[in-house]
Amino acid sequence: MKIQNPVLKGFNPDPSITRAGEDYYIATSTFEWFPGVQIHHSKDLVNWRLAAHPLNRLSLLDMRGNPNSGGIWAPDLSCHDGKFWLIYTDVKVTDGIWKDCRNYLTTCDTIDGEWSEPIPLTGSGFDASLFHDTDGKKYLLNMYWDHRTYNHNFYGIAMQEYSHEQQKLVGKPKIIYKGTDIKYTEGPHLYHIGEYYYLFTAEGGTTYQHAETVARSRNIEGPYETQPDYPLLTSWHDPRNALQKCGHASLLHTHTDEWFLAHLTGRPLPIGDQPILDNRGYCPLGRETAIQRIEWKDGWPVVVGGKQGALTVDGPNMEEVKWESSYPEKDDFDGKELNINFQSLRIPLTEDIASLQARDGHLRLYGKDSLISTFTQAFVARRWQAFSFDAATSVAFQPDTFQQAAGLTCYYNTENWTTIQVTWNEEKGRVIDLLACDNFVFSQPLKHDLIPVPDEVEYVHFKVEVRVDSYQYSYSFDGKEWINIPIFFESKKLSDDYIRGGGFFTGAFVGINCIDTTGQDKPADFDYFIYKELE
Repeated sequence: MKIQNPVLKGFNPDPSITRAGEDYYIATSTFEWFPGVQIHHSKDLVNWRLAAHPLNRLSLLDMRGNPNSGGIWAPDLSCHDGKFWLIYTDVKVTDGIWKDCRNYLTTCDTIDGEWSEPIPLTGSGFDASLFHDTDGKKYLLNMYWDHRTYNHNFYGIAMQEYSHEQQKLVGKPKIIYKGTDIKYTEGPHLYHIGEYYYLFTAEGGTTYQHAETVARSRNIEGPYETQPDYPLLTSWHDPRNALQKCGHASLLHTHTDEWFLAHLTGRPLPIGDQPILDNRGYCPLGRETAIQRIEWKDGWPVVVGGKQGALTVDGPNMEEVKWESSYPEKDDFDGKELNINFQSLRIPLTEDIASLQARDGHLRLYGKDSLISTFTQAFVARRWQAFSFDAATSVAFQPDTFQQAAGLTCYYNTENWTTIQVTWNEEKGRVIDLLACDNFVFSQPLKHDLIPVPDEVEYVHFKVEVRVDSYQYSYSFDGKEWINIPIFFESKKLSDDYIRGGGFFTGAFVGINCIDTTGQDKPADFDYFIYKELE
């Protein structure tokens, strides 16, 4: 049995892996997408299924107004004392010299149950994790942010005891590790193995210089010595490795007494015979999760096969357990709840935004804010998880002003997206239009060629064909005869690597939305949504 990396395809960064008996779980960051945190489940480390979004109510997570790539950064999932513990960071400010954020703790007896009301913890830095020591004590670790303009922002790794009885942090935080010359030390995970405490940290930023460094100490408070041949994991030295951006990892000891490392990675768009660029290309699928096998040498962990990480890894000594797909290729919106692969932006989809009850077999979206809003969008989307796929939908929509629109959208953030939509024009009535936002520069390529929708047509069908480095929209009035719009968009423009200014951490999504800036909440009824991978 082989592990084929990445095991979690598409935007699934900052993995925190844990074990509950013979079950394995990975929690990943969701940033501004709601519900917060993705948790995948496996019985064999090879086959994974999306099992839960724990932060599914406003009392746990309210991101209204959060900036692009704010929200949930690097959650930490652990299983101890017969329940699951989840630490998460909600980042409210990303620009400037501060990273205003707050870390919270929530618990649950089961992964897919109702998680407890959050306990607020420190706001001194992000990427917090909870360590359960063998003596019963618990400690919170996080990177410690330094806003002073004359210092490096990443001050070090702070540790502070957490009292579960008092439900608060006690004592004072202590900086236990300052990192290495790679800098940008973050993402701490602490493990007590044998006579040592092992501190795993991400370093080098989260792009192509990314890395994972290990330090150890016999005393939990340090001093910590860094692994002599650091970093443990990085692909920076190997620009042609299939897995790039390798770093931000967490350690796993299986019930079969084997060791593995779950880590962040990115796969650049193939560039054929072109030379490797300084930035090594673009990753529209976002930062994904891979797993490597670990062996121990001289008391230190080592990645089997090389620190750059491999696409194919020997799996654990377990029986293979396969899952049914969590997405049925075509969703007819016949259920009472949205498919788990769908998410919204920043806030939950309440009945006044999205409803599966308003019209049988449809998802009704009530027109809300524009696609550049950080407040209330009527937008339902899922991740790009392959370099080549088709996505399609059909919409019944009767706009009566150009301020109303509904359609199919490929989206990175509020400043980078494209959409094909049914809207209205003074001369032509109901029309199909195309709108693009490229680093906050707007264009409407069909402005002189708006496509009229015949009066007798109720449903307008839209499709996008994504083919590695480009994608193209098409439309149909009967769902059978498709007409391509002769405009191609570049996939790379929906990637971390393209976004103006940097500091963005998500990935490309495809979905459906309804806009009504008149404030009248004009509804659009979507009959189906198709997502079909071609790889």
